Amino acid sequence: MHLDATDKKILGLLQNNAQLTMKEIASRINLSLTPVHDRIRKLEREGYIEKYVCLLSRRRLGKSLLVYCNVTLDKQRKESFEEFNAAISSMPEVLECCVVSGNFDYLLKVVANDVEAYNQFYQQKLSVLNSVLHISSFFVMSEVKSTTELPL
Repeated sequence: MHLDATDKKILGLLQNNAQLTMKEIASRINLSLTPVHDRIRKLEREGYIEKYVCLLSRRRLGKSLLVYCNVTLDKQRKESFEEFNAAISSMPEVLECCVVSGNFDYLLKVVANDVEAYNQFYQQKLSVLNSVLHISSFFVMSEVKSTTELPL
């Protein structure tokens, strides 16, 4: 499926507010309800819309510390990557984990209540993994831009 301008408008509206009703979307893009409904269902079916979520305020929930970690594994073996991936997948503090190219193997985005909570995570969960050789932590001082919206 090729996205036309109307599909992109619908996706843009939903990215900004997934609670918009089909009637509200139809009104904003000057289209009747049935075509909007059909287009949204097609976008869902074809995987352009993966899921609908609610974004929470990490600060209001007490998760005011944001840390990026560079992790280097001890060996570049399939088993090391699999072990690390499995362990990280079960850690709720880790919001994102990416395998990267360059001087380290992984980039993690971690949230914690404070430095003490991060230190516990670091010492009791992350640094104890057998496959981990080196960890560098970068504490976020302020966020200049943070969005979930993809450019269309």
